[in-house]
Amino acid sequence: MKKIPILLLFLAPASLAWLSCGAASPSTGTGSSGLKYRAFLTNNVSAGSASAGIDIVDAINDVRAITSPISAGNTPGMMVLTPNRVQTLVFSGNGTQFSDNQFSIINNANEQNAGHLTLPGMTQSFVVSPDSSTAYVAVPSAPVAGQPSPGIIDVISLSSGTLTTTISCPPLNPNPPNPPPPPMCVTQGQGDQGINLPYTLLSMGNTGTRLLAFSQSQSSNSVADTIAVITPSSVGTPNPVVTFVSGFDHPVAAFFTGDDTTAYVLNCGPECGGTQASIQTLDLTTNTPGPSNVVCTPGGNPPCIGTVVLPAGSVALVNGSTLYVAGTPLSPPPCTGQTTAATTCGLLTIVDLNTLSVIQPAVQPPYCPAGQQCPIVITDGYHTHLSLAANGQLFIGARNCTEIVPDIPPPTGAEIRGCLSIYNTLTTADGTVPAGGVVIPPETGDVTGIQPIATRDVVYVVQGQSIQGGTLYIYDTTIDALEYNPNNPNNPGQVFGLIGNFIDVKTVDF
Repeated sequence: MKKIPILLLFLAPASLAWLSCGAASPSTGTGSSGLKYRAFLTNNVSAGSASAGIDIVDAINDVRAITSPISAGNTPGMMVLTPNRVQTLVFSGNGTQFSDNQFSIINNANEQNAGHLTLPGMTQSFVVSPDSSTAYVAVPSAPVAGQPSPGIIDVISLSSGTLTTTISCPPLNPNPPNPPPPPMCVTQGQGDQGINLPYTLLSMGNTGTRLLAFSQSQSSNSVADTIAVITPSSVGTPNPVVTFVSGFDHPVAAFFTGDDTTAYVLNCGPECGGTQASIQTLDLTTNTPGPSNVVCTPGGNPPCIGTVVLPAGSVALVNGSTLYVAGTPLSPPPCTGQTTAATTCGLLTIVDLNTLSVIQPAVQPPYCPAGQQCPIVITDGYHTHLSLAANGQLFIGARNCTEIVPDIPPPTGAEIRGCLSIYNTLTTADGTVPAGGVVIPPETGDVTGIQPIATRDVVYVVQGQSIQGGTLYIYDTTIDALEYNPNNPNNPGQVFGLIGNFIDVKTVDF
């Protein structure tokens, strides 16, 4: 079986009058910051002389750049880096009547906003074509003329920064004008009788030949259980091809074989209003969902089709042929093996995509009897982030988890528990963490951004939403704890001078 690359799916305000202490000095590098290896950090708060925008951090030395933030709307948050790393896409919006819904295209080389446009509503998912030429943005609340249900996908040229077309599928008009207008979509096997989905989440294939769109409809299970398979090469033509495939269970993401002939669909199940979480195959040559059982064909590509049942799953990550899935069951299990005041926890499940089987480690010390397959217990909540960092450490982020927040100042030995879990994927111990062990760091709040730092044993994590506001933390993967930053000795694991409510973090150089 071929390798399966992943293709899915705030910054501290600053001023030019920053103190020199703890700030990065420009060096021969990129843009006004002069830095060679940068992290972009979105901040959605304006206060005093500082404004919301994208702050730049020196990701080698963990210090802020001596430069003003990049403008990216009133409340910039989610970011996506283009595959060629030339641009960073940013959405600004807060879901209120004052939301600017601005979609910005940042030129990474000169660290400037190269163009922006206003979306017709909020988005929580946008993806980029493999050649970095086009962005696809899901806008589930956007109205569609002549259609009772909303939902479009905006198609944006990243070279011009302009909207080129939208994807939507109004139903067949029983009394079309004469001559009739060209249909927005032609649905394979159904003429032009299309249905419309309030597109919420997107997954792009590895070759760019397939784009999958998912709906998180709360009003219709049939809509939430349907995937729109879009052929990007047909978009912009008179008859864009969209195929609606049912038979799933509230799908939220997909991962693809290298040639895009098969997608592995993550069914969220009960967490998203459905029945059963699972990984289910989708044959993209015939648009056929896999069966409820696993059927294996020797020498096939992929060798197995079908569905593997999971205890829960709202987010997943592929590493080679191994799929990590995090979620919280509808009836959360107890936090077996963890010393905590929390009474419920989530689960991490490991799936072998070659055989479509669960491959939990045989032993999960110290709480699993030898030779047994035991669940990997993590924080509860709705999991949204998974990232594999140096030293085999898997960082898992959630929102709305069970928080343990002590009094201030905290009593000696008081438990502090937030929404970040770190799982050791290695077969050997990492620091004090045993093979297959889980650490819940003592930092509180929702996790909204995770970014491993290449060439370093460091991970940037944005955490704190719902508690104290988003903070950028620096984790050392050799100890699965906050790094000691000599530039900010009074605040372990933080960057001196960063002030604001941070949302997302991305490295843009390598």
